Amino acid sequence: MPDTVIMFVNGQAMSGGELNDALASARFLGPVRTAPQYRFFSFQDVFPGLAPVSQGGWSVPGEIYEISYTDLREKLLPREPAELELSVIRLEDGRGSLSMVCREIPSDRENVCEITAAGGWRDHIASLSTGRS
Repeated sequence: MPDTVIMFVNGQAMSGGELNDALASARFLGPVRTAPQYRFFSFQDVFPGLAPVSQGGWSVPGEIYEISYTDLREKLLPREPAELELSVIRLEDGRGSLSMVCREIPSDRENVCEITAAGGWRDHIASLSTGRS
């Protein structure tokens, strides 16, 4: 469809997440990882943020969807946190995709921690209940 784009999600919009309903009309294309060019942060353990870096990056796991511009504009973007903005990222296989990224790399912010070494958002959240974080 010409009015659709590819969207990478790595947090609450993934399958089973509280924002996934915004992707109900989107076509799930499968799990995927970013190119190893990103750092990954947890904002108060409520949502994650992807930050592009020139070195020291990691391949962040997530999912990609084919979504209409209308659903992106009216259903998903209005529910995204103010700390994030829409951008274009590089996937592990070299393709580009839209994704939400940090407006700036968090530094010394209260209740923001880097989770780059974790296995992604789901592993980070699971580690909170087991006390491994």
